[in-house]
Amino acid sequence: MEKQHNRGQDGAGVATIKLNPDPGKPYISRYRSVDKNAIPHIFSHINAPLEKLNATHPEKLSDGNWLKQNVEFLGEIMLGHLRYGTFGGNTIANCHPFLRENNWMTRSLVVAGNFNMTNVEELYNNLVKIGQHPRAKSDTVTVMENIGQSLDEANDELYYQFKEKGFSKQEISPLIAQNLDIVSILKTSSTNWDGGYVMAGLFGHGDAFVLRDPAGIRPAHYYADDEVVVVTSERPQIQTAFNVSKSAVRELKPGHALIVRKDGTVSEDMIKEPTERKSCSFERIYFSRGSDADIYEERKELGKLLCPAVLEAIEKDLKNTVLSYIPNTAEVAFYGMVSGMEAYLKEVKKRKILALGPNPDEEKLEEILSIRPRAEKIAIKDAKLRTFITNDSDRSDMVAHVYDITYGTLKEGVDNLVVIDDSIVRGTTLRNSIIRMLDRLNPKKIVIVSSAPQIRYPDCYGIDMAKIGDLIAFKAAIELLEENKIGRAHV
Repeated sequence: MEKQHNRGQDGAGVATIKLNPDPGKPYISRYRSVDKNAIPHIFSHINAPLEKLNATHPEKLSDGNWLKQNVEFLGEIMLGHLRYGTFGGNTIANCHPFLRENNWMTRSLVVAGNFNMTNVEELYNNLVKIGQHPRAKSDTVTVMENIGQSLDEANDELYYQFKEKGFSKQEISPLIAQNLDIVSILKTSSTNWDGGYVMAGLFGHGDAFVLRDPAGIRPAHYYADDEVVVVTSERPQIQTAFNVSKSAVRELKPGHALIVRKDGTVSEDMIKEPTERKSCSFERIYFSRGSDADIYEERKELGKLLCPAVLEAIEKDLKNTVLSYIPNTAEVAFYGMVSGMEAYLKEVKKRKILALGPNPDEEKLEEILSIRPRAEKIAIKDAKLRTFITNDSDRSDMVAHVYDITYGTLKEGVDNLVVIDDSIVRGTTLRNSIIRMLDRLNPKKIVIVSSAPQIRYPDCYGIDMAKIGDLIAFKAAIELLEENKIGRAHV
């Protein structure tokens, strides 16, 4: 969870399932936190009973069976979630995992996910039509109840099958656990799902699954061996935590579910027919830690591709231009842009050296060889403040204090300043904070470039951007139309 902390800073939660617990003993544990330091808070809560035991009955710590029966969270199946609140309030009620608990283990369900469902209203109404009374009209509750309904129906069908065969009620429970068709449950429950999602679920008896949307909008990777099965959003976190190679970590195929049965059987099954691949760009550009080999190279290439436009904007005056980046997630793209400028200067140097002839002047040669891109750490972001994910009412007050600048890095009135951003969505931080702060350096010209694709429309399947009028690229398009007297003048 710490390795993926970048993916969620608005709360966290964990849940565990204990296999084969004695009757009367809890088998599901769950704890969530919206504390400023949610992950340490959660694990402090989990470790507290063990610390108490260490102080009072240290001998108990070596008794694995006793610990499993008597201490929360010591189970075989674990689910952790980090919340990045793109929509909705940052309250404990919005924190995953969500729990649907029942006295029958095979009906109990824990769910957590990375998703944005576009048809929650439809899914909710479908539940109401079959007689349910969902406790909330949220996407998480609705999805969980969709799965729960299919799980209940599968339980009922198996119960009556085994009852007709003469099994007692006590005998039937483990038989249901052995014979639940998880593929069928997921196919039935996800039939009408519309959105981008990676949905993870634990059943109370010990089966688990991770289901990915058919377009591969949200990322999912997994590693499995004889001892462990682990699934995360990003690949490098598995590589680091388990010390395995890139090739050992597999990507969960779009439309497929990774299903882990209680007996350790692992399978990757198609739940929905995969469609055209349409990954969410923000997942790869903004939310990813960027340590994945493929994503790292992609980000560098995005920065490199900006070089021709940058050179045009500064009239190729790299001698009097400083290159920098905002925010920290744009650092890799910045390296790509610097690399592109170095490649450009290499050709410039080659031409200038050849023009010197066979006996070049040493001083002029040294002057040519010393030409290089000027890169500086111009802006420093306050790590406590984030503006992309902030309630509208709070954003304006916050953005003015997000960045500080490094004074003395530019020649005032002489140097151009090129700053690369990777996540221009609303442009609020740029307008109200970044440009104003950069202007204090008194550059000749400020050039802002973005390594992210234009976000001109709400991304209904990826990151939840609900208002088209808030997107800076859309506003720019409208301004261009008005400037050129197109559209509104003819309405």
